[in-house]
Amino acid sequence: MMNTDGDIPLTHCGRHFSDQEIEQIQNTVNMFPKLSRRELSETICEHLEWYTASGTLKWQACQNFLIKMEQAGAIKLPVKARNIQSKQTKLLIEFTERTESRSDIVGTVGMLDEVTLEIVLDKESKKLWQEYMARYHYLGSTRPFGCYLRYFIKSSSEILGCALFSGAAKSIGERDRWIGWTENQRLRNLSWIINNTRFLIFPWVKVKNLASHVLGKFSRYIRQDWYEKWGYSPVLMETFVDGNYYSGTCYKAANWKYLGMTTGEGLVRNGKSYKTSPKYIFAIPLAKNFRKTLCSKKSIGGEI
Repeated sequence: MMNTDGDIPLTHCGRHFSDQEIEQIQNTVNMFPKLSRRELSETICEHLEWYTASGTLKWQACQNFLIKMEQAGAIKLPVKARNIQSKQTKLLIEFTERTESRSDIVGTVGMLDEVTLEIVLDKESKKLWQEYMARYHYLGSTRPFGCYLRYFIKSSSEILGCALFSGAAKSIGERDRWIGWTENQRLRNLSWIINNTRFLIFPWVKVKNLASHVLGKFSRYIRQDWYEKWGYSPVLMETFVDGNYYSGTCYKAANWKYLGMTTGEGLVRNGKSYKTSPKYIFAIPLAKNFRKTLCSKKSIGGEI
């Protein structure tokens, strides 16, 4: 089935797409030119809540739909990657001597050499990051989808911790009311928010104020890092803190704003629901005009 102009398909695999959803897909493709077709399809499925009966992302159907849209001249997809196996395998992480506990590092930030944020780029560094995260973070290591950045937190050659930044939560009542955007604005502009998905200072690193010092560095430098990697600069950063484990003191000390609590309700899908423990919501603007960007009615370029 085609729209009245005869160029963009409106129905695929039994799903009908509204004009608003077609526009959202076009905006997403334009926003993330560096994603692979697989990553792009998964991101769009998440935004549109397009799932299989088993609850997994319907990315293959989405990818075929994007190809039809490209054939109609509605979008321009990334060049198709060749010789890449699509089979997914479960991530198995073996703990090795390289991530074993070290002697305690005790003191203050001023006693350390300069603290630096190192983006994880190569394959071996990624494996090391995953091993540290799986071994010492209570949530473990997970594969992020869409745009993301992994970091090592270092001083000299010593790794002190790890961090992960990825896409924002789809819909959070307290956050969305604080921003003041409409549902359409949220659907269009959600990508301008990033989430501090993981933050880990190793248990043997007992350096006073280190965590807040590092969070301050991220708020100053991540826009540039994100722009260099993904081609646009986010304007707001969020995170969720489980009160069963932490109180969020380091975020408060780094000038993140406490917005309230999540409801504990997971992502709502037709016929499915689940609950999580309520989390503290923190956010920090990365640009002075962040609300103007988030509440805009049109897609905005990726300038810093």
